[in-house]
Amino acid sequence: MKKPAIVELQYIAAIANVPSILDRGILCHAQAQRFKTVDIASPKIQERRKGKRVPNGAPLHEYVNLYFCARNPMLYSLKERHGDLCILCISANILYLPGVVITDGNAASDYTRFWPSPEGLDHLHFERIFASDWRDSNQIQEWENKRVKCAEVLVPRRVDPKFILAARVSGEGSRNRLLALAPTLKVMIDPYLFFCEAEP
Repeated sequence: MKKPAIVELQYIAAIANVPSILDRGILCHAQAQRFKTVDIASPKIQERRKGKRVPNGAPLHEYVNLYFCARNPMLYSLKERHGDLCILCISANILYLPGVVITDGNAASDYTRFWPSPEGLDHLHFERIFASDWRDSNQIQEWENKRVKCAEVLVPRRVDPKFILAARVSGEGSRNRLLALAPTLKVMIDPYLFFCEAEP
């Protein structure tokens, strides 16, 4: 697959956290602990990330993790909570900030590699990242597909609110709840993104 033009990056957020995000920005896990927020992260996954360090960089928990495609195993694990979630659309200009790192898969995986941005874009498997289905008859290949699907952009410490372009939600109810909290935010309905129309 030819390297696509990256028009946005994506961040999975609880709708309840959006007002704080629009005020403070998207905070890395380490900083977000200082504030009372709705935590949607898996404790098991966060424990793995806690012990990881970005090569030649800081601990993984000191980076905000954005996805190229949020329709991935992380969001699938939260699909029953889709009505309480949104995907924040982040300007691709963030790829050019100092210290930003690109991974070729889930950053918590021992098999994932890290590159400075934007050079790391040349090492990504975009066909698998944007694939609609990661399942495979070969279990090892399926695990690899799931790892690659969760390729990340790691932003040191914080994403400034100025990079937030819009949000995507699963339905009208979610849209109304989000607009009640963030009336100036552009909100789009995208049920497919949240696995509301098809299984992966």
